[in-house]
Amino acid sequence: MLSPRHETGPPALTTPEGFGAFYEEHIDAVLGFVTRRVADPHLAADLTADIFLAAMGSARGYRADRGAPVAWLFGIARNVLSGHARGLARESGALARLSGRRLLDDEDVAALEERIDAQRAFRELAERHAALSEPLRAALDLVVLDQLTPAEVAQALGVTQATVRVRLHRARRALGAPGSTTARQMEAAR
Repeated sequence: MLSPRHETGPPALTTPEGFGAFYEEHIDAVLGFVTRRVADPHLAADLTADIFLAAMGSARGYRADRGAPVAWLFGIARNVLSGHARGLARESGALARLSGRRLLDDEDVAALEERIDAQRAFRELAERHAALSEPLRAALDLVVLDQLTPAEVAQALGVTQATVRVRLHRARRALGAPGSTTARQMEAAR
């Protein structure tokens, strides 16, 4: 499977075949992004589906001149997860969403539980670096965990590359030197 940096050009996102290929190429990265942030397999499956539904719905608005397709997809993923977090604050909206969840079979649940367990080390580290501001954590997570370039992070966050570099410097400094235990743990949690 190609990494996000090896994409050969903009995908044909508006055709079923093109979007299907885009989905196949990026499903593992999106599942990794989601399972690092949630511990419930049903919720992870729902959020991943929501991310690709949102991408499908906005595929006509994708502009290749603004950056890599994976950065566009991670921007959508961040928006979907942020929207979900806001929705949890509104109890009635959360209850309505939960009632419409599709059921997963035992194999799906087992696979998602394995993925969630594999990300346990990251979740523990995330608790330790929770003191970082949200902008610093967002930039650090997208670079270290999701392996986006600073340019792709800038696109996904809607900020300049200089802002991303400053945020990365501050986050790394707050977590310790590059050879510190915390930095090694973050690399291992990828």
